[in-house]
Amino acid sequence: MINPEKLLEMSTKWRRIAAGGRKRISFPKTGGIDSGVEYLAEKGHFVAYSTDRKQFMIPLKYVNCNIFREHFKMSEEEFGLSSDDSVFMEYIVSLVRRGAAESLERALLDSISSTRQRSLSASSSQEPKSQHLLVSTY
Repeated sequence: MINPEKLLEMSTKWRRIAAGGRKRISFPKTGGIDSGVEYLAEKGHFVAYSTDRKQFMIPLKYVNCNIFREHFKMSEEEFGLSSDDSVFMEYIVSLVRRGAAESLERALLDSISSTRQRSLSASSSQEPKSQHLLVSTY
């Protein structure tokens, strides 16, 4: 399981890398003008931002699910997702929320793994795309 400290460390690392890249993802401001404090996520949640500027507020209890762990591992290893990353994230959230069967979860994990292997072999001769998934925690 990814603990909150590890998640915060990954978030900080990804922000640093994204700041040096060509694309920048700006975080929407929350909180009032006079509040002086801006929170990106509610307590007990984390927020993931996709390259198409979609925001996902996800309960921390979901981090323990194999699908999320594999998805974040893939994001960290490759630091990029396909252009349909927000659609995929919505699908993962809906599966976890519904309590997907173990066999469906395993099939999705196998699909992620085979897709990653194909993209790694295809990208060995091409320049990688600069797409990012940023995570912010509270």
